[in-house]
Amino acid sequence: MTRREAIKAVALTAGAFTIAPSILRGENAGANASGSVYPFKLSELGYPFDALEPYIDAQTMQIHHDKHNGAYVENLNKALAQAPEAIQKMSLEELLLNLDKIPDNIRTAVRNNAGGDYNHSFFWKLLKKNEGGKPDGELAKAIDKTFGSFSAFQDKLSDSATKLFGSGWAWLVLSAGNLEITTTPNQDSPVSKPNQKQIPIVGIDVWEHAYYLKYQNRRPEYVKAFWNVINWDYAAERYTDALKTS
Repeated sequence: MTRREAIKAVALTAGAFTIAPSILRGENAGANASGSVYPFKLSELGYPFDALEPYIDAQTMQIHHDKHNGAYVENLNKALAQAPEAIQKMSLEELLLNLDKIPDNIRTAVRNNAGGDYNHSFFWKLLKKNEGGKPDGELAKAIDKTFGSFSAFQDKLSDSATKLFGSGWAWLVLSAGNLEITTTPNQDSPVSKPNQKQIPIVGIDVWEHAYYLKYQNRRPEYVKAFWNVINWDYAAERYTDALKTS
């Protein structure tokens, strides 16, 4: 069996370890996480699985959303079933901001799975076919001011996503009123970084399950294609809202 076949087989069988998507589906607060508490539900994708073709294929989107994100939700709920009621009442964002308050026996599970759900709930909203479009308005001005130009920003974020070792995310975040590019390993989220308030504006998922069926080991090709599926309207909305709380 080839590496590609092995990964595909694992992805397709992942559902055996998750609750059926029809049970998990719901509206998670995701990026805001202000109204969603235990038991958490899988966020709606909000568009057909093939909406991002040819840049991200339908099979990848279905597996990524239903199986991988679904597994994070199920495993988070399993962990929180053992938690005190005060912890169960926390939103996704509150869990990630207060990892030091999570009981030791479930802290790693909460960190990984709340982070995975938070990151993906944000990610689904960020995706929309734009055919090479660019941001405008205040976000565009801030990008030009911070990085010199949109193309320079593209190069820097693409480089961070391409060179990130192993699985993780590359991010454009707002921190202390300024745009920054950062990375996180695994399913860690920028909101959990100690002593830093980082609000995600754009995120590129570079776990292999996000691209391997179509791009195999060609991560740079996937990252290049990703620029055609960023919902800049949503990113701009995130930026405007983040400025109010930074």
